[in-house]
Amino acid sequence: MSTETLSGQQVADLGLDGWAFLLHYGVYGLQTRIHTKSFATGLELIGSIGRAAEELDRPADLDLRRTRVDVRLNGDGDGSGTSGITELDLSLVRKITQLAADAGTEIECASIAQLELGLDTPDWKEIGQFWAAVLDSEVVGDGDWADVGDRSQLLPLIWFQPSGRDEPRQRWHPDLSIDPAQVQPRIDAALAAGGKLISNNADTGCTLADPQGNKVCLSTWRGRA
Repeated sequence: MSTETLSGQQVADLGLDGWAFLLHYGVYGLQTRIHTKSFATGLELIGSIGRAAEELDRPADLDLRRTRVDVRLNGDGDGSGTSGITELDLSLVRKITQLAADAGTEIECASIAQLELGLDTPDWKEIGQFWAAVLDSEVVGDGDWADVGDRSQLLPLIWFQPSGRDEPRQRWHPDLSIDPAQVQPRIDAALAAGGKLISNNADTGCTLADPQGNKVCLSTWRGRA
């Protein structure tokens, strides 16, 4: 079985219903949400998925809640911003989908997103260690770029975006990685809530602003992975 990693378009062409291809801590991976009717059902699924992952020797991140199980497969992603998904991971995806169906549960990805925080700054070196200290995290990167990442990857990743020093200027903006199919519904809902569309790129996503001018970016794998 091929160990070559797949691009976002290759994953999209497979038509994996219920799975989204999202960016998390610099790695594009596959994620799904399994809705369960009880905590016990979720617990049983966790065990079944864990055994399937071990049999295929593929890593899987599992998050058990009272009425759902979130699954994320990063494959062999190294944090370079590319995909770590291989054919072996796709075998695990199909196995998990079947396990969920056998348990009488539903999988979906419309409600899934990954949140990052972008901080505009003229000099990240001046503030990077501060944010790492406050969040008990660490600075990763050097030169012109850097991230502040939680060691356990539970908090959102913070990345620094170069800006000028002139005031007034934007400081923080959330960067939300979502499935491409969710971009337009989010735009429509934001505009209905009084927001403004700042820019819209069919390949990568869009930038929106609330009625007071605070911005948020919606991003997808398109044009990136």
